[in-house]
Amino acid sequence: MSERKVLTKYYPPDFDPSKITRARRPRGTTPPGPKVQTVRLMAPFSMKCTSCGEYIYKGRKFNARKETTEEKYYSIGIFRFYIRCTRCAAEITFKTDPKNMDYTCERGARRNFEIWRQGGAGEGEDDKETDEERLDRREREEEEKSAMEELEAKVVDAKQEMAIADALDEIRTRNARNERAVGGGGEAVAVGDKVKEAIEEERKRVEREDEEMARRAFMAKTGEEEEVEEGAEAKSAGELMPPPPVPTFQRAVKKKKDLKAALGIRRKPALV
Repeated sequence: MSERKVLTKYYPPDFDPSKITRARRPRGTTPPGPKVQTVRLMAPFSMKCTSCGEYIYKGRKFNARKETTEEKYYSIGIFRFYIRCTRCAAEITFKTDPKNMDYTCERGARRNFEIWRQGGAGEGEDDKETDEERLDRREREEEEKSAMEELEAKVVDAKQEMAIADALDEIRTRNARNERAVGGGGEAVAVGDKVKEAIEEERKRVEREDEEMARRAFMAKTGEEEEVEEGAEAKSAGELMPPPPVPTFQRAVKKKKDLKAALGIRRKPALV
């Protein structure tokens, strides 16, 4: 670092300034050939080096050379990147793929299998899917989807028809039962009402008998009958007695107690 700050530098005796060649070009012009830059990037996909078999995972950082190619997809430029294997230092190149919004590995490495790219574009020409193949694949998927939707709709319709048929059978059974019950006309209805009334009367009679038996058993056990008789005699005697006096609501004045005599205090006689 200190040699940059000195005022004079050492020149050897055999130094010849005329031998120094400098490539000068006009301002605003670019050098011939592709434009190359040194950039810092991360591996855009997982790959395996074809020279040593080293696996380079997605997201690993490299100091790469970025080259602007003459290829274009519509008006989008395509860039090529050069990196080196971390184990054997073999050169690996890949470039951008604007059509599929991805990267394409060119040489020096092989891209690892990715399940989400199984039906999309691959690395080589054989793996790439053309527009016709893509359209055919989408048509097949739509046909399969429509077939599944049609099958599901048929299943739903069949279930609905079965439910409707069960409801109709239940309604028919109930109507047939009602018709059989009313088939005898008015006489059958009258007979049915009489039978119901007889059953109801018999039930009430049985309930009354049970209540009477329970009351007698309870009275016999507690001697309720004797108490009832004594109460009746007392009632008859009370009818012969004179009626009680009529209560009055007049306020009774209480006589005050002589507390002085209780405490032993005597009142002095008057002198006059």
